[in-house]
Amino acid sequence: MSHAEDPRDRPREGALGAPPDSDLADELDLVRRSGLVLRVGRMSLASGTGSYRVKHSMARIAHALGIERHQALVTLTEITTTSHRGRSFRTEVAEIRDVGVNAERLSLLQRLVDDVGAGPIGPDDLERRLDEIERRHHRYPPVLSGLWAGLACAAFAYLLGEGWVEMLGALVGAFGGQLLRRIMMARRYNQIGVTMSAATLACMLYLGVVSLVGLVAPAGPAVAAGFIAAVLFLVPGFPLVTASLDLARLDISAGLSRLTYGMVIVSSAALVVWVIAHTLAVPAPVAAPDPSLSRAAWQLVASFCGVLGFALMFNSPPAMAVVAAAIGCVPNTARLLAVENGVAPALAAAGGALVVGLVAAVIAPRMRVPRVTVSVPAVVIMVPGSTAYLAMVGLGDGDTLTALAFGVQACLSVLGIAVGLALARMLSDAEWAFER
Repeated sequence: MSHAEDPRDRPREGALGAPPDSDLADELDLVRRSGLVLRVGRMSLASGTGSYRVKHSMARIAHALGIERHQALVTLTEITTTSHRGRSFRTEVAEIRDVGVNAERLSLLQRLVDDVGAGPIGPDDLERRLDEIERRHHRYPPVLSGLWAGLACAAFAYLLGEGWVEMLGALVGAFGGQLLRRIMMARRYNQIGVTMSAATLACMLYLGVVSLVGLVAPAGPAVAAGFIAAVLFLVPGFPLVTASLDLARLDISAGLSRLTYGMVIVSSAALVVWVIAHTLAVPAPVAAPDPSLSRAAWQLVASFCGVLGFALMFNSPPAMAVVAAAIGCVPNTARLLAVENGVAPALAAAGGALVVGLVAAVIAPRMRVPRVTVSVPAVVIMVPGSTAYLAMVGLGDGDTLTALAFGVQACLSVLGIAVGLALARMLSDAEWAFER
């Protein structure tokens, strides 16, 4: 016998056909979990890692949170994610303006991802751990960060063939420039303006120190290589290296955005260096001294100190910085000896970066840190600073042939570093060797 449907038998709905309370609770739960995944991505991207690592970290966290499918589009300053669970999905977009490098935070996030990758995690527990990571302040205050930059640039000045006067000038110049950059970045000034201000102060401090010391102990006319070394702390090593790795995985949007950012920062610093050098008639760099066993030993020490300084400037813990220095000093010294004996600079850079990448592939997992935190400081010391400067001088003076010759040489050396690191990733990581 049929009967009319009793309204009390129907599922309860809210006003205007709203979903039942259980469906609404599921939607809100997905919103929270998706937001936590995006937060992991934001923190990773703001700390300087590449888009592949950001996507990988978000995917593992999403799986641990019970999200069935997670997709992400990552560039240098933006993340777009979509999280699926059942018939529900949520798309979110985030913008990251604080482009920088924080190696310690990257290592903490890496350990978090490794810990939760083996099993599920609750939103409350994940949020607590993310809060703990985010509350950690920069390990080194601005003064110490400036000191690390000075150490790295003084070592770079020696590797460029300069003496103790120019090394002292590079140390003081980089110290002042990095100190100013940290202070201005904390106040969220425009990054291009920060770069140009830091480069100006570093150059003027360098020239001031060399001039003052020259009154007592003349340094000779060839001071430009040290002049260049004083601003090499501004080279955006992380964005340039991660750009090459993104492009190696055909992540074109992320790679091009990072590459563009790196070129803008380098061009801003190089423009300041050229204007000051042209105005004050700073002479061009001269050839480094002839190679010798004693100089090679000092190059090894300088390479270690340079990588150590860069790693500490990137906020690496002391143990991580020492490991990066140990990884990078021998390949860089071998690269310098190879170039001094006639090997093409680009080929030597590729070989050195390949060795760094392969050694980092073995050591980084054992330390539970991202590979870039030990490989990038180790290869930044290989950047051809004087060659890039000569290209800028030729361009500014209207000497197109000189600018083209040195510019191509600098680009090939940077490309060699990128190829070496990318090849190392393909040889040591199946996810890079195959399209999966």
